[in-house]
Amino acid sequence: MQRLYIITGANGHLAGTIIRYLKKEDCMIRGLILPSEKADDEKSIKYYKGDITKIETMEEIFSDTDGYEVVVMHVAGLISIASNVSPLIYDVNVNGTKNVISLCMKYNVKRMIYVSSVHAIPEVEGMGIISEVTSFSKDWVEGAYARTKAEASQAVVDAVKEGLDAVLVHPSGILGPYDEGNNHMVQLIKSYISGKLPAGITGGYDFVDVRDVAKGCIAAVDLGDKGECYILSNRYVPVKDMLEYMRIATNGKRKMCLPLSLAACAAPVSEWIGKVTKTRPLFTVYSLHTMRSNSRFSHDKATMQLAYSPRDMKVTVADTISWLKTKKCSEF
Repeated sequence: MQRLYIITGANGHLAGTIIRYLKKEDCMIRGLILPSEKADDEKSIKYYKGDITKIETMEEIFSDTDGYEVVVMHVAGLISIASNVSPLIYDVNVNGTKNVISLCMKYNVKRMIYVSSVHAIPEVEGMGIISEVTSFSKDWVEGAYARTKAEASQAVVDAVKEGLDAVLVHPSGILGPYDEGNNHMVQLIKSYISGKLPAGITGGYDFVDVRDVAKGCIAAVDLGDKGECYILSNRYVPVKDMLEYMRIATNGKRKMCLPLSLAACAAPVSEWIGKVTKTRPLFTVYSLHTMRSNSRFSHDKATMQLAYSPRDMKVTVADTISWLKTKKCSEF
């Protein structure tokens, strides 16, 4: 029986990368995009317009699947570095996920892959190693994105208890090629290339290549265990190292890193300016909190069960810059 993948957020960075890999397999793909978006159908892929917050708009993409083994990859979501939960981010990340769960159960899909986030997992005190958990709560995490992803993750866990075959994956900070700068970290790299980045900050995070996360998501379809969670991380990388990787890849200028304490003083003003001008600030109070938080994530479970093996971040930065400049890079 041929496999049919239904992928939400199909025009997004991660979902689009997943589709790049799946197009090389013997399968059919249906991609869900927003009514305002455009995408061209190809031989093995058809795009449908819909909104995950409006369940009736997704009925078409789930219908007429007789004769297929249906796998749903719920990738759509709003990434936010804001501190407070807005009605929109809640509607998309929580209610949208519940709508996808409902349709998966209604149409008896073979398996659902839910792309959560490491932010949904509570921090471990004392810089201990963070690994997978079995339950989630918005009260255990900080920030709009983390709270909504935690609540949505628990909704998936609860649905598994009701019979849904689902696997959760938790990427860390995604960056890489195939994105024009909508991704926050790709935006940072783009600012460096253009010379508009005045300085970096101290601190760092666990950054991972979008291509490695995409392959991890695909591997979870056949190798992941029902109801289990898998962290798809890489390693902690200081921002100063990221800037050095950018400098090496472009033969560019070195950038100084401001202390987090100094950046924290300016963050509220930056957020306010972004809100007024309707532009996205590079740093906010929450993003700075993230840069000094514990990000010692373990991907041992994914490595053992999903054959997950993330590449060196220096390669990712170089490929991202190559993509932004030429729209070409090493795909694998």
